[in-house]
Amino acid sequence: MTELSGGPALPQERRVVTAIPGPKSQELWARKQATVAAGVGAVLPVFVKRAGGGVLEDVDGNSLIDFGSGIAVTSVGNSAEAVVRRATAQLNDFTHTCAMVTPYEPYIEVCEALAELTPGDHAKKSALFNSGAEAVENAVKVARAYTKRQAVVVFDHGYHGRTNLTMALTSKNMPYKNGFGPFAPEVYRVPVAYPYRWLTGPENCAQEAAAQAIEQINKQIGADNVAAIIIEPVLGEGGFIEPAKGFLPAIANFAKENGIVFVADEIQSGFCRTGQWFACEDEGIVPDLITTAKGIAGGLPLAAVTGRAEIMDAAHAGGLGGTYGGNPVACAAALGSLETMREQDLNAKAKHIESVMKARLTAIQEKFDIIGEVRGRGAMIAIELVKSGSKDPNPEATGALAKACHQEGLLVLTTGTYGNVLRFLPPLVIGEDLLNEGLDILEAAFAKL
Repeated sequence: MTELSGGPALPQERRVVTAIPGPKSQELWARKQATVAAGVGAVLPVFVKRAGGGVLEDVDGNSLIDFGSGIAVTSVGNSAEAVVRRATAQLNDFTHTCAMVTPYEPYIEVCEALAELTPGDHAKKSALFNSGAEAVENAVKVARAYTKRQAVVVFDHGYHGRTNLTMALTSKNMPYKNGFGPFAPEVYRVPVAYPYRWLTGPENCAQEAAAQAIEQINKQIGADNVAAIIIEPVLGEGGFIEPAKGFLPAIANFAKENGIVFVADEIQSGFCRTGQWFACEDEGIVPDLITTAKGIAGGLPLAAVTGRAEIMDAAHAGGLGGTYGGNPVACAAALGSLETMREQDLNAKAKHIESVMKARLTAIQEKFDIIGEVRGRGAMIAIELVKSGSKDPNPEATGALAKACHQEGLLVLTTGTYGNVLRFLPPLVIGEDLLNEGLDILEAAFAKL
């Protein structure tokens, strides 16, 4: 095998040798602007040459600490050994046949692994796709085929993708929906239990939010018309919102009582990201269907819908699929990613990242009152920024902090319905020294505000 230049062998150090972005990145950015559609943006216009562990090395020789993981994709790190080994072996055999034309074993192996890992001991089946949005869209197709109903219920602050149907499911207008309508019909939005912003206080949040959501479903839609209820167990683009304890079980029980397919969208939160294989396990939720992508394949495009066999089998033969869905190289990479997660116990590493980050971020919060809340689980941690003395969102400070971190060689991402949340998604294999150095940079950026 060719010796790797990136991956785990890459020096795990922050190194800033030019302004960020540097001159070579600026040249590439000019080329991008000339030939790439303007709608394809970038959080930080540095062009990566190598990556691995907890760092990204750009074309100018800067080495940035990675608190983004490609939005929770490279949880096992970039070019993880098992991912590269298995994907390379598959590349040497064949790159593609289309699973709907002539199938291959890696597709089955991934589905077997998903049946084993996802919550519940019932019989399960899966279908593989290319992206999270595709997985959600196909979960809706399956639920509609199974229930013979049409309505789909989603939640405030939820994000589910950029296709026409998943834009309709997504709560946030900019940048995901603005100007792209009309959207798919029969989509209904209800309240979510957002403890920090619940008007009567977090202690009332779960019960009141669940009651409001269920009342709206019953009165405005009719439970008998609902095919699926879809929710992220930890809301990603909405701001890493953890629904108040008790809310998810109440909604799942309502779905079960009314013959509604309960779909857990674990595209951002799955595969060890929250310190469990799937975030819904935290409250013992066993979804009827679960959608996954992002962390599943170490950076290669793969997604899945996994669920109860009788529900997954409701779609007619030929009704599910796609030319590239379950590509053999992506499937091989997924098997390597899962191997890495097991062998390195990345659930435990995610929990350790949480303990380090929450301790440091809580200490920073005590110094700076614009941090309204520190929240999240595992290596899916966020801080919500507000204006001093209030809970008014503070997107200006959020943007300024992100920019200051970028200039010092720390990649961080913003998120949230109000644009006022800094989210942290470090690779689960990041070293503790790098983790703390990144937090040092963040604290220094607060001090300079």
